[in-house]
Amino acid sequence: MTVSMYKCSAPIFLQYLGGLSNVLDKAKAHVEAKKLDEAFFMNMRIYPDMFPFVRQVRSTCDHAVNACARIAGREVPTFANDEKTFDDLKKRVERAMDFVRTFKPEELDGQEAREIVVKFPSGERHFTGQTLLLNFSLPNFYFHDTAAYAILRHCGVEIGKRDFMGVPVQS
Repeated sequence: MTVSMYKCSAPIFLQYLGGLSNVLDKAKAHVEAKKLDEAFFMNMRIYPDMFPFVRQVRSTCDHAVNACARIAGREVPTFANDEKTFDDLKKRVERAMDFVRTFKPEELDGQEAREIVVKFPSGERHFTGQTLLLNFSLPNFYFHDTAAYAILRHCGVEIGKRDFMGVPVQS
């Protein structure tokens, strides 16, 4: 049985981005209820060499958006990277979800062998559609989403596994 590239990407990204959106709501409510400094949370990291929370959320969104666009052969959209609040981050998550929702199964299915070249500051990397999704995009997506969740949890935001997981998207 063949596994659908679409089912391994868009619905998964939407489920976890939805969870991230809800986690951002809970974090905002936590900050407001305790009268805390929102900027502290944006710049929080668990260890000094980690990306801060705001960049973890940006990266989560970027990996979902970039994977779908590259696999389908579409232009990769860019975001301003100027978020400073939970509301700003929530809007970024919503934009990412809106973009991922535009993909149809036929755009992603059958693209397993598509040659994809990604330019990094360190040079080019060559992928197939399948290796980009399974060996690069999904692991990075989960990594940054988990890091964002862990930072908030470490800061006392009352969130749990169900919040992180989101609600599965029906396809």
